Amino acid sequence: MTATLDLIAIGRSSVDLYGAQVGGRLEDMASFSKAVGGCPTNIAIGTARLGLKSGLITRVGDEHMGRFIREQCAREGVDVTGIKTDPARLTSLVLLGIRDDKTFPLIFYRDNCADSALDESDIDQAYIASAKAVVVTGTHFARPNTAAAQNLAISYARKHGRKVAFDIDYRPNLWGLAGHGAGEERYIKSESVSKRLRPILAACDLIVGTEEEVMIAGGVDDPLGALRAIREQSAALIVMKRGPMGCVVFPGAIPDSIEDGVKGPGFPVEVYNVLGAGDAFMSGFLRGWLRDEPLETCCAFANAGGAFAVSRLLCSAEYPTFAEMKRFLDAGSPHRALRHDEALNHIHWATTRRAESPQIMALAIDHRAQLEAIADEAGAPRERIGAFKLLAVEAAARVAQGRPGFGMLLDGKYGREALFRADELGFWIGRPVEAPGSRPLDFEFGGSLGAKLIEWPVSHTIKCLCFYRPDDSAEMKARQERELLRLHDAARRIGRELLIEIIAGKHGPLGDDTVAQVIARLYEIGIKPDWWKLEGQSPAAWARIDAAIEQGDPLCRGVMVLGLEAPEAELAEAFRLARGAARVKGFAVGRTIFAEPARRWFAGQGSDEDAVREMAEAFARLCGHWEKVRA
Repeated sequence: MTATLDLIAIGRSSVDLYGAQVGGRLEDMASFSKAVGGCPTNIAIGTARLGLKSGLITRVGDEHMGRFIREQCAREGVDVTGIKTDPARLTSLVLLGIRDDKTFPLIFYRDNCADSALDESDIDQAYIASAKAVVVTGTHFARPNTAAAQNLAISYARKHGRKVAFDIDYRPNLWGLAGHGAGEERYIKSESVSKRLRPILAACDLIVGTEEEVMIAGGVDDPLGALRAIREQSAALIVMKRGPMGCVVFPGAIPDSIEDGVKGPGFPVEVYNVLGAGDAFMSGFLRGWLRDEPLETCCAFANAGGAFAVSRLLCSAEYPTFAEMKRFLDAGSPHRALRHDEALNHIHWATTRRAESPQIMALAIDHRAQLEAIADEAGAPRERIGAFKLLAVEAAARVAQGRPGFGMLLDGKYGREALFRADELGFWIGRPVEAPGSRPLDFEFGGSLGAKLIEWPVSHTIKCLCFYRPDDSAEMKARQERELLRLHDAARRIGRELLIEIIAGKHGPLGDDTVAQVIARLYEIGIKPDWWKLEGQSPAAWARIDAAIEQGDPLCRGVMVLGLEAPEAELAEAFRLARGAARVKGFAVGRTIFAEPARRWFAGQGSDEDAVREMAEAFARLCGHWEKVRA
């Protein structure tokens, strides 16, 4: 049977809740960040990010946290065939904190949880044979049922000529050797544990652990002696992790000194959080080992993965992608704290954000002031604006018919119910933050921007309109750039995508380089939105915009064309003029679609169905123009 996967990891899966107040006691944590965790699950995600085809065998509960693990693994490219839903048990949880650079309190909630119930029935021989290697982990040898599952997987792997990698992953309290409050304890000598691990060693091709983990596997209380004890049992490649000193690899006989093993480059970085660093290390080593790279290269990948992990807060969510790791290995970083390296952070963000449709056709009805004016003119209460926005969502749904690539711009002021409905329909959603019509830019509702944005669903894109021209006064530019920088920082810190809408033509003429100059300037000061939303341009202007984006951020998702209440024929022509622009990926048009139906509806001159039908017909025609041009 030909292997279709590079590896299958087996064992723990959990939802990790990280205390957000770094430097405080876990008792005092007030908020938490959520991430997928558990050694083998981290490894499956870590290797997928580095370009390997990974799978995972584990169990999750039939509830929200279990679905989160499954969905996140799928988003990361992990094969989820082996993730089974256990209807009788809950998903494991872990609470973690950072007290200082040496103290990382954590509590495991694993009493009768789904992943601890893994057994032989979860191990499918054909699935094991579909991978070049299986990765087993030490913690899952602590219980008879999970040990039996891993031993069966090992036997199937050997039967089909597959490799076996063993991450010793020693957690004393998960072996019952320490209390619930000692989750960060890394080493307690135990002959009982060593005796349980010893029979596994002979079947392994790769054994990886810290000095303490090597000692527990070898059953000898000093690292060199433990290495020799393991070598007596196994011909496996042995990798000893040594924290900031990197690692040492022993492919054959154990030398007289640990320092005489094979090494790769180490990376001295600031330690922010050691939790999960070993799984990032293992991911990097597997990336090299399963691609038959030299051992020194395997060590470099592993050490770099560990360096990224200890410099960031979360586990799998902040592991590097291969593009990020390659940049680091090729160019290094001026920062010991890698989380402060904006170039690496941007690559990380852009290569781990959620997948998106290659094009987006959006009905924009995030308008507040314009709909207030229409309602006021008709003598209708402004409270009715929310009901009209719901009709717009239904109109868009009629056109989309469940197909991908459709979206909406909606606000939280009048569109709260519409946002719920659009999200339920699976639309791409953009939400405005600017005070309508503000120039210089100001944000709606005042107060803390970040505190408001963190309440938004992670799938919602922040949209900000800025009336900006390259010939604005220095004072105007400084004010607007300050606000855009503040917004960009907030978006990145809370993990939300950002769309910046630039309208330059309202306050002066549009030349072929007007908008390109604006884009280049914003890139120059460090603003890299995921999307741009721009006025229709000439082909020459689009070419300059393409060049500015390629120069400033080749990882940008793209550009949407805006409408500005232009007649339908003008928008069709604007789409045609943009067809040669590589970065133009869609449109977001509003008043051209909804303005006239809104005037009639607020004046009581048509039914809800009339408004939905008219907006759906107009939106469908625009989509038709777009699809014809892009075809």
